[in-house]
Amino acid sequence: MTIDIAQSTWNAKAFSSGWRPLSGEPLPVMEPATGRRLAEVASAGAKDVEQAAAAAKVAQPGWAGMPFAARAAIFRRAAMLLEGQFDAFADWIVRETGGIRPKAMFELGSVVNHLHEAAAMSTQPRGIVLPSDGPVLSVAHRVAHGVVGVITPFNFPFLLSSRAVVPALAAGNAVVLKPDPRTPVSGGILLAALFDAAGLPPGVLHVLPGGAEAGEALVADPSVTMVSFTGSTAVGRRVGELAGRHLKKVALELGGKNALIILEDADLDAAVSSGSWASWLHQGQICMSAGRHLVHRRIAGEYVARMTEKARAMRVGDPFREAVALGPLISERQRQRVARIVADSIDMGAKLCAGGISRELFYDATVLDEVSPRMPAFREEIFGPVVSVTAFDSDDEAVALANDTEYGLSAGILTASLARGMAIARRLNVGLVHINDQTVNDDGFMPMGGRGASGNGSRHGGPANWDEFTQWQWTTYRDTPPTYPL
Repeated sequence: MTIDIAQSTWNAKAFSSGWRPLSGEPLPVMEPATGRRLAEVASAGAKDVEQAAAAAKVAQPGWAGMPFAARAAIFRRAAMLLEGQFDAFADWIVRETGGIRPKAMFELGSVVNHLHEAAAMSTQPRGIVLPSDGPVLSVAHRVAHGVVGVITPFNFPFLLSSRAVVPALAAGNAVVLKPDPRTPVSGGILLAALFDAAGLPPGVLHVLPGGAEAGEALVADPSVTMVSFTGSTAVGRRVGELAGRHLKKVALELGGKNALIILEDADLDAAVSSGSWASWLHQGQICMSAGRHLVHRRIAGEYVARMTEKARAMRVGDPFREAVALGPLISERQRQRVARIVADSIDMGAKLCAGGISRELFYDATVLDEVSPRMPAFREEIFGPVVSVTAFDSDDEAVALANDTEYGLSAGILTASLARGMAIARRLNVGLVHINDQTVNDDGFMPMGGRGASGNGSRHGGPANWDEFTQWQWTTYRDTPPTYPL
């Protein structure tokens, strides 16, 4: 069996109780490297969201009540089908996101892991027996929310959609997914085709590409009982506000201004390798990218020199047709944002050591030195291929610089002393910290998420999936009702 991802199946359509058109104007699917139009998909309006959420609410009890072995088999079948078509899926991810092929293959491998983990969730314990007095059995167990709304971004679209959709389904929920309108195929259409081929019952998953209207309708719809949003902090604030108004649980995984701390005893070869990966992977368009390289002053000069040399050797181009290290940024708006942050920081005294040059949507690997906390390169999430270096003189100063941000997602610490690294890690206001590794670190089996402007403390992955996609229900059992004194 193969997955039907031919455009003839889904062109100008979306997946909601089968493949069908929606009420909005079709969305063009563009290739950022060339500006070519690859396809088009259906676009959802508020009415489409209402209908999909209502259908999901009807389908959800049957899905949650399906024998656990039958549900697990669907996830295992999906994993097998996906592994058989990696190349076809990778082509879409590369062309639609502008990412290099190894990045696309990482996404696909991660989703296979998520699918196997979802299958395993069906056999995990879902409750605990609580202490009780007298002839009563007291149990707390996990139950599905019902219908989960999922809104996902453009940068790792297949992975980040799957990271929420797959465990939500595994926990017994139905799902309505709105992928980013810039990556609707790899962010949703491919996932719908995968689960359709794997035998997911009709109505359990709906994929509705669309813009802000569809997103707000999804958050506000009364049939949707929980919302998972991954994206920018600005939009996350709006999602959180709207969900709170409707008293809905919301999981927010937002932006980051992550610090890579390099101590004077660090292995410089490892530091340069970690730093380049953390800031240039996928053109820096990752929430966990190292937005600030905090380097001990004793080695800062050599670190900058080596990063500059590495930046100048980074080949930039079309990742679908060339062997390159960096592809295009996702849009002209994003290119302008990166250029503005770099130019404003230089105007304020930062030193441009490499890069700072763009051609169409391609932006060269860039190194900025002598960046101070008042500069945009230090304060703002860039989402571009920029290494921003700030020197420090002591561990206390490194901690203060790292915590000097509204964000709190990820951090990396490079040092020859594990004890010293652990001491610094305990003082960092982040959800993820890696000693002797870089900031872009995600294995899919750990609780992933941040704090502050990086999120509301929600987590995806591993044991956190139960926390996010189910809720506790307390149940007591007695043979006979008790007698009360009133």
